[in-house]
Amino acid sequence: MFKLTSLNLNGIRSATSKGLEDWIAQSLPDCICVQELKAQAADVSGRFEALAGLKGHFHFAEKKGYAGVAVYTRHEPSDVIVGYGSTEFDAEGRYVELRFDRPGRKHAPKLSIISCYFPSGSSGEERQAAKFRFLAEFYPRLLALKETRDFVLCGDVNIAHQEIDLKNFKGNRKNSGFLPEERAWMTELLKDAELANEAAEELIARTGPSLRGGGMVDVYRKLQPTTTDAAYTWWSNRGQAYAKNVGWRLDYHLATPAFAALARSEAIYKTQRFSDHAPITVDYDLAL
Repeated sequence: MFKLTSLNLNGIRSATSKGLEDWIAQSLPDCICVQELKAQAADVSGRFEALAGLKGHFHFAEKKGYAGVAVYTRHEPSDVIVGYGSTEFDAEGRYVELRFDRPGRKHAPKLSIISCYFPSGSSGEERQAAKFRFLAEFYPRLLALKETRDFVLCGDVNIAHQEIDLKNFKGNRKNSGFLPEERAWMTELLKDAELANEAAEELIARTGPSLRGGGMVDVYRKLQPTTTDAAYTWWSNRGQAYAKNVGWRLDYHLATPAFAALARSEAIYKTQRFSDHAPITVDYDLAL
């Protein structure tokens, strides 16, 4: 089995001070994709190049203490892609892709593991507009990648897709992370046919006609199609949200169909808290 974990750290120094490295050593993932490093290369050097024996590959933000992603792995990749070619968003440290190409492998001979951190729009209209620009730009990038290889994107997507993906869906319909346009983007990514509703049409008006039928798979929902309270991966630090389980499902494994078909089990770890997010792990029937 190939064990793959995703976790938004909300700061690598903070998360490791709360026992993250010991947990990795106990849970033994093959790869862990992390987001929001909130660190630069100089901060990582001599301390965080590896965690519990897993070697890290990084994409740092230019801005100090902001964003940043990494994939820690026990397997040597055949290639590492830092950034996805965006003039605007590569400066924010949002994408690192590890390729594990094995021509003789029966399943997914060309395989990528991606750690990605989608922008949040919760701080105001300016960042929400940036989030929409990211979604518009990133969608065709994913579809182009899907044409040439299998992959799984792990990360904090900052979108709760369905009503079952957050506690207070009625009160959040106008809030970033649950806006109709964001949810329509996710729906399109996860389906092959066209979606003809007002939210999708409005988003398509923003992004162009390319926003049609991504054919990707939400791996957690493939394995757990109806869970509600158990599905949350993020809780606000306000109002005892964690204690009351007033959460959102913001962290995903998004995979090509062939790779998603290898998913066998999932787990969201909540016994210990390393950040305001919980680690989500999926076991795939694959040998790298």
